[in-house]
Amino acid sequence: MLKFTKAQIAGVFGLILLGLMFAAPNLLSEDARNNLPNFLPKTTINLGLDLQGGSYLLLGVDTEKVIDDRMRSFMQDVRREMRPNRATGRERVSIAGINYNEDADTITLRIREAADADEASKRVRDLTRGGIGGALGLGLRSYLVSEEDDRITVTMAPEAKNFYASEAVRDSIEVVRRRIDPAGNKEVSIQPQGVDRIVVQVPGDDDPEALKAIINRTGQLSFHRHDPTVSAQDVADGLLPPGRIVVPYADFEGSGGPPLVLFEEAEVTGDMVETASAGQNTDGGGFQINFSFDSRGARRFADYTRNNIGAIFAIVLDGEIISAPTIQSAITQGSGRITGNFSAIEASETALLIRSGALPAELTTLEQRSVGAQLGADSVRAGAMALVIGFVGVIIYMVLSYGRFGVYADIALIANVILIAGLLSLMGSTLTLPGIAGIVLTVGMAVDANVLIFERIREELKNGKPPVNAAEMGYKNAWSAIFDANVTTFLAALIMFQLGAGPVRGFAITLAVGVVTSVFTAYVLTRIFAGNFLLTKRPKALAL
Repeated sequence: MLKFTKAQIAGVFGLILLGLMFAAPNLLSEDARNNLPNFLPKTTINLGLDLQGGSYLLLGVDTEKVIDDRMRSFMQDVRREMRPNRATGRERVSIAGINYNEDADTITLRIREAADADEASKRVRDLTRGGIGGALGLGLRSYLVSEEDDRITVTMAPEAKNFYASEAVRDSIEVVRRRIDPAGNKEVSIQPQGVDRIVVQVPGDDDPEALKAIINRTGQLSFHRHDPTVSAQDVADGLLPPGRIVVPYADFEGSGGPPLVLFEEAEVTGDMVETASAGQNTDGGGFQINFSFDSRGARRFADYTRNNIGAIFAIVLDGEIISAPTIQSAITQGSGRITGNFSAIEASETALLIRSGALPAELTTLEQRSVGAQLGADSVRAGAMALVIGFVGVIIYMVLSYGRFGVYADIALIANVILIAGLLSLMGSTLTLPGIAGIVLTVGMAVDANVLIFERIREELKNGKPPVNAAEMGYKNAWSAIFDANVTTFLAALIMFQLGAGPVRGFAITLAVGVVTSVFTAYVLTRIFAGNFLLTKRPKALAL
């Protein structure tokens, strides 16, 4: 029980040394870390919003509008399906009317000719094929279809509503992340809260208004038909046909030109865009933008480009045209490219706009606050002071209470803090004030394990056992209590991590890491020191 091989001892101290290597960069300046050799770790523990200062925003996601938009988009698909299609040999299905009930999320389609009812129902059901979540849909349809005489009713399934709402929150988080951290080098925290809220924390940025200005762009991306029949004079005189809008170009290099008259109804919407990226122009010099659609967008895009070769197809973001390419050929593979005289930067920025512009729902600022750097510095000092005072107090108490074995426990305690810092640095964790509290708590828990062991050794000594046997029995008998206590604490930390958000998760992470390291140092490291002393010196009595 007390005897370790040289390889085991080397492994334990090697692990502690490794923890020290990962923890050391936290003590160095940024310049010093950058000058370290490449084989040495350079990652550090990041300071959270409450320690570094910064901006906090609580955003509400309009998930109801997501459902509404999808239903309206589906209604447009139904209209298109009823039109004649020469490519597939389909005839027109005459409809007497189609309407959408927002309260019930229901589309009602009335067929003019009763003989066309079966064909109309087949076309509508074809549109509803495909499970929720694509290939992982497990056969669950997004829409429920029912027929009664010449009336067809389409309702979104409850499972689909939940799926699309949660998907909107996830997609909104990614869009917000791209907008405020396009390079991915900021330590931002963007997490869901509840079913329709997002928490945004940006350490080091104490201007929440500027942050809101970046986030609150509507990000509505859409693809519109151009109407070349409307002249510039008609635009100037305000003589626009019904269903037309005048849209200016975005104010960035590479665009320019007079506004275009577009059809108000979008052919393809931003929620149908899956990817967009910049790449080399395959037809010559410069760069192009590559994009791809989901199944709905691919179908719509194929139908439109097939029938409108040579026409302008405007890409509109937030009421401005970011590109207006000419359709050169039918695009039936669900992807395409925007060619032009783009530089690398222009292509990258346009691709980023397309990707980040597909915000699925409107975001409403429910709460905002700014944490000053001075307040964060005060929190760091207060937390550090609490940790130091508690650490020193525990060290003194252990030495006074258990003598030599107390010194062993203190060494293990120092190793425990080193391992915690090393693991948090390795994971790139963000340290918050509750996280510091978690570290302070684990310091006490580490000592608690040693107290259990040493008290059991005392009991064995009182029962007349020699020191070596007493120590072996003490470590053996205390293990079950140590294991049970730390497992329950670890499980509690996991539950807090799963159900909590922000600082609660920070506390859970440091607590879970501290539980693992404290068990290792308290039970293994002190046993190495105690075993080395007892087996080497063989004392006849033990002052404990």
